[in-house]
Amino acid sequence: MTKPVYILNGPNLNMLGKREPDIYGAQTLDDIAGLCTARARVLDLTIYFRQTNDEGELVNQVQDARENASAIILNAAAYTHTSVALHDALKMADIPIIEVHLSNVYKREEFRHKSFVSPVAHGVICGFGAHGYELALDAAAKLI
Repeated sequence: MTKPVYILNGPNLNMLGKREPDIYGAQTLDDIAGLCTARARVLDLTIYFRQTNDEGELVNQVQDARENASAIILNAAAYTHTSVALHDALKMADIPIIEVHLSNVYKREEFRHKSFVSPVAHGVICGFGAHGYELALDAAAKLI
C-alpha cells in the first residue's frame, strides 16, 4: 500500500472562510480537507491532512513525512516567505513536494514573491483557490 500524501497547512489557514474572503475565498479548511479526501479517493490515495500555526510543529510534520509519506503538499502560508528552518527540513525530504497557495502570490505584496519552499519543491500551484489542492493531488499521484 502506498504511504499517505501529507497535506500540510501553515499559520492562519484555520481561519479560512472568515479571513479576507475576497482573497482566500469562502471555503473553510474543513471544506478543503473534504475536497482533498474525495479527490484522493478517486486517485486511490490516502491523505494525512493537518494545519498548525506553529513553525516548529510544521517542521516536525515535514520531518515525519520523510519516513511516513509518499509526497508532501504544502501550503506554508506566511512561513513560505520567512522560514529557513522549513526550507532545510523540506530539503532533506526525498519525496515529491508540491507548494500550494490559494491566492496568486505574484499579484500581491512584493514580500510574498519570495518563497523558501519553491527552491526545494517539484512544482508550485497558486491562484486557483481550493481547487489548487486537487491539482496538487493530481500532480502528486503522477510523481509517486
